[in-house]
Amino acid sequence: MAKKRSGGGLSPTQQAAKFLGVSVLAGAVMAGIALPAAGALGLAAKGSVQSFDEIPDTLKSPRLSQRTTILDNQGNQIASVYSRDRTVVDLKDISPYIQKAIVAIEDARFYQHGAIDLKGVLRALNKNAQEGGVAQGASTLTQQLVKNYFVEEAGDDPTKVAEATQQTLGRKIKELKYAIQLEEKLGKKKILENYLNITFFGEQAYGVEAASQRYFSKHAKDLNLQEAALLAGIVQSPSRYDPVNDESEATKRRNVVLQRMADVGDISQQEADQAKEQPLGLHPSQPKNGCITAVKGAGFFCDYVRDVVLNDPVFGKTKQARAKLWNQGGLTIRTTLDPQAQESVEASIKQHVYKSDAVATAATIVEPGTGKILAMGQSRPYGFGKDETQINLSVNSDMGGGAGYQPGSTFKPIVAAAAIEGGKPATQKYPSPYEMTYPSPVQACDGKVWRNDPNNPAKVTNENESERGPMGMKEATAKSVNTYYVQLISDIGICPVIDMAKKMGVQRADGQAIAQSPSLALGAQEMSPLTMANAYATFASRGTYCTPIAIESITQKTGTEEKTLDVPRSTCSRAMSQNTADTVTTLLKGVVEDGTGQQAGLGDRPSAGKTGTTDERFAAWFVGFTPNLAGAVWVGDPQHKRHMVDITIGGVPHAKVYGGEVPGPIWRDMMTGALSGKPVQDFHLIDIPDDKKDNNKGDGQGKGRGGANGGNTGGIGGLIGGLTDGGTTVGGTTGDTTGGAFPSPTISLPGNFIQGQGNGGNKGTGGRWG
Repeated sequence: MAKKRSGGGLSPTQQAAKFLGVSVLAGAVMAGIALPAAGALGLAAKGSVQSFDEIPDTLKSPRLSQRTTILDNQGNQIASVYSRDRTVVDLKDISPYIQKAIVAIEDARFYQHGAIDLKGVLRALNKNAQEGGVAQGASTLTQQLVKNYFVEEAGDDPTKVAEATQQTLGRKIKELKYAIQLEEKLGKKKILENYLNITFFGEQAYGVEAASQRYFSKHAKDLNLQEAALLAGIVQSPSRYDPVNDESEATKRRNVVLQRMADVGDISQQEADQAKEQPLGLHPSQPKNGCITAVKGAGFFCDYVRDVVLNDPVFGKTKQARAKLWNQGGLTIRTTLDPQAQESVEASIKQHVYKSDAVATAATIVEPGTGKILAMGQSRPYGFGKDETQINLSVNSDMGGGAGYQPGSTFKPIVAAAAIEGGKPATQKYPSPYEMTYPSPVQACDGKVWRNDPNNPAKVTNENESERGPMGMKEATAKSVNTYYVQLISDIGICPVIDMAKKMGVQRADGQAIAQSPSLALGAQEMSPLTMANAYATFASRGTYCTPIAIESITQKTGTEEKTLDVPRSTCSRAMSQNTADTVTTLLKGVVEDGTGQQAGLGDRPSAGKTGTTDERFAAWFVGFTPNLAGAVWVGDPQHKRHMVDITIGGVPHAKVYGGEVPGPIWRDMMTGALSGKPVQDFHLIDIPDDKKDNNKGDGQGKGRGGANGGNTGGIGGLIGGLTDGGTTVGGTTGDTTGGAFPSPTISLPGNFIQGQGNGGNKGTGGRWG
């Protein structure tokens, strides 16, 4: 007796059920199906089996699930993904050997009988009675095809699969009626073709082409006799006759098929005997499925493409419809991914950040004016092992990303854009001390007002004590002066900034609404690198925002036919005037040339951008652009636990991590490679006068430090920044701690109003910004 393997063959209970099913089915054929108009078959209790006439007449052939191929924008394959590994081929592209082998072993009288083989049923009954079990089945290839249709239609739903394969008389009756229909509609050759394309051959291979590739690494049209016999033998029990895991059992089964082919006259006995002596000749290839197989580090981009298909209504009105489309596959998806840009991103990341580092990096490049995502990469590879992840650090949580990261000062240009669009000049000056209390009250949206807590007022400081004003927008942007931008957002209000952010596609990565607080100006809301890169692309395209897209086209193969599917298109709209965009570009060009982003400069190629470093150094950023491309680089701990202080990244130790120091060089190198060979384009710049300091300001350090006799009177000196003579009675003790107050930012003051106009005296009366 043949050896039984776990998971293979039929249990005694199943054998008995099948034997009974064949017996009853024979009765059904003889008693009812021969005369279908007679109505109910009377083979079971009333209501448990549909009458033959009540079964719907039309069996819709399911759309066979096939592999989906994802390509870059040059047509190179990125990855192959599938619910079921299948490639549908025409009968002419299938070896005659496998055609004959499958007919011989599964339905030798296939070309002689109709949908139902009455002689085969009787022969099976007789043989099974002799053996006391199930030695032979009675289903024709056409009936098996119908059963496979039911299974295919069930998809990955275990309940539906169980219903499609249950051993009940009702299912058998339905299977028989549809088999009759298929025989009339398709004909023998098409039935055989469909069967060979739909049936399961084990090892994740559905259909003969996938099976041929899986076991022999060749096309189905090139199968020889013994290879064809092996595949045909697997079909009855893919787990039991799996040649990869049980070569001995598979060899026995192959030889049974070869003998059967000789018995029915498809080959001679000599050919069968010679083939039996041959080894299996396996040359297996590993299944390559999923985004984990993506090349050039594009696994996360591959995942993003899948999420687009599963979430965008253009691919189906319901979540279930979109999932069905993806699982059925057969898609050829040409994406926006640029291989040159992707390779450059990966090379730069590997050079600057190791996957085993305590922190990670993520980078994205988009094309201004189109919204096309050209590259997407990160230091922790796609996978399940150590230092690997399946979380896409570049995108929002609803597209497979995390909760995002505070962008820090890279958000300041959005505040600048809102202010300039609202009428503020780029020369707007504010006192900009080293440290200050947040202005209060500040106008928010919908008539709301933000107020600082008078009992425990929030304060803001700059990175360095040397960063102090007064100064205009140009200098404040280049030096990333926090106190300037807090005053700016307090001056124009929070709502214009939120409105501008929305126009530029800026949203929190976790999907929540942007909080209405002046700290918004300092990048306190969590964003993703893709969001920030695409927002800066708005500046590069002179004020036009385009929604990000990852797919250029999709074709779907159904059988041997192909059709083109609709795909999401980028929607472009004007977010700001050209003058506003050009002004912000001019400000950001200064950051790269003279400010905090000098390490990100691209040499002779014009570039602009902004650094960002968050509180306690959980994250550091550089976001920038050229007229051709826009890109964002984030470095930090995805878990938001590791402070980037006294840390080694990419083999380089850092006492403190700054946006211009680590993300900046990553951005520089990835953009240099991505732009190699591309034309050099110039920005449209605006003339912004340099900030001019008032030479009449006090000569002291402006800390308002006075003698004890200064008393409260000295507070006046701090209040208006040395508008009156300080003498020796200035500052007072309160001046030392607060540096004086500052004018309400809702009042526009002359540029030199708060600039230490008094004589200053020995101690200086300039206030902390003097």
